[in-house]
Amino acid sequence: MNLQTQWLTLVWMLASGTLMGIAFDSYRVVTGQLRFPRWSVHLLDLFYWIASALFVFRMLYHVNQGELRFYVFLGLFLGVWIHFLFLSVLTERFVVNLIRIVRRIYRVSVRLIYLTLVVPIKWLWKGFRLLLGFLWILIMFLGRVTLLPIWKLLAWAFRPILNALHIPDRLRKSREYVVKLWRHWLGKDQE
Repeated sequence: MNLQTQWLTLVWMLASGTLMGIAFDSYRVVTGQLRFPRWSVHLLDLFYWIASALFVFRMLYHVNQGELRFYVFLGLFLGVWIHFLFLSVLTERFVVNLIRIVRRIYRVSVRLIYLTLVVPIKWLWKGFRLLLGFLWILIMFLGRVTLLPIWKLLAWAFRPILNALHIPDRLRKSREYVVKLWRHWLGKDQE
């Protein structure tokens, strides 16, 4: 491996170490802000280190066909160290502000969906119920106006026949129950 490839590998490992530091700070801030369950943090740590290792080995393979030398570790260490000296605070602030922006966008989106979908559906439902109530009252009124005279006429016409037949008490009670229901649904007690 020539000197140019070694320097290129060192620079790429510096960049990889810096990116690992940025990813670690971002991951740390996100887990702190979003309050993941304690058991999942260990699992996320494992995923972070696996992803970092795969990223570093991919970069290493891209630069020098995967040859692992001392300056690879030196480049990674220097990259992470430079990140924690100069970029760590900026990364944390950026991620915190990004999380705030995403939360605000989420809240505004939820509020807009609520105002554009849920509220009109509620108003339509209330209007529909009001219309059904009005139609029910109208049907009851029309039924009372049209059917009550017919009912009275039929009761008057069949009363002598029913009295002559001597209907048993059970049938009289069922008749009284039907009349009671009829009066309940049509409104006032009327004979």
